[in-house]
Amino acid sequence: MTEEHKHEESIMEKIAEKIHGHDDSSSSDSDDEKKESSIKTKIYRLFGREKPVHKVFGGGKPADIFLWRNKKVSGGVLGAATLSWILFELLQYNLLTLFGHISILALAVLFLWSSATTFIHKKPPHIPEVHIPEEVVLQLASGLRIEINRGFSLLRNIALGRDLKKFLMVVAGLWVLSKVGSSCNFLTLIYIATVLLFTVPVLYEKYDDKVDGFAEKAMKEIKKQYAVLDEKVLSKVMSKIPKGAFKKKD
Repeated sequence: MTEEHKHEESIMEKIAEKIHGHDDSSSSDSDDEKKESSIKTKIYRLFGREKPVHKVFGGGKPADIFLWRNKKVSGGVLGAATLSWILFELLQYNLLTLFGHISILALAVLFLWSSATTFIHKKPPHIPEVHIPEEVVLQLASGLRIEINRGFSLLRNIALGRDLKKFLMVVAGLWVLSKVGSSCNFLTLIYIATVLLFTVPVLYEKYDDKVDGFAEKAMKEIKKQYAVLDEKVLSKVMSKIPKGAFKKKD
């Protein structure tokens, strides 16, 4: 009886050790997961990005085009933009003239082809019906409306003097835009923006770790310089403005 009792106690001790060992391993695993999650949260991403670049662009066909997932379509769109810029900017071709000439040529070819099929006893060319889906137009209009309203809200907050930092950033951005606009026309500016849209995101997606590291250092330096400017200049200017200057009188 005593031997059986000792044997049962040894079995119970082994089970207890296994349970404690499993608890320790699970706790250590949870600690490791917490450490990994804390490390991930500490990683700096440009513009506070939390999603992959493909998700930032919507994750659909437009994102595939901008990030060169479909190289034929992306190359075709960029090639069409380049051809348009060469025709309208370098060759000084007029848009209405080009549209008229292309339409005349296309209609003449299709008309002659359709007429010739009756004499050579072949099927006429298949011309598909083209229509713009209503859903795509509504989604585009809705997204554009949200971004425009967001911009108006930002400009309103800046005009009310609620954020001096954003005010300085917007003024600097508009000044750079005016300088760029004075050196090139609107069409060239649109083409430059298109080229950047088809090159910068795909390069950033490929080298995002290096770019984010460099951007983190740059943002720290910018914040440091802004703190110096705020301490020496902006705080003194703001202190001279009466607090009740813009309040309504009772």
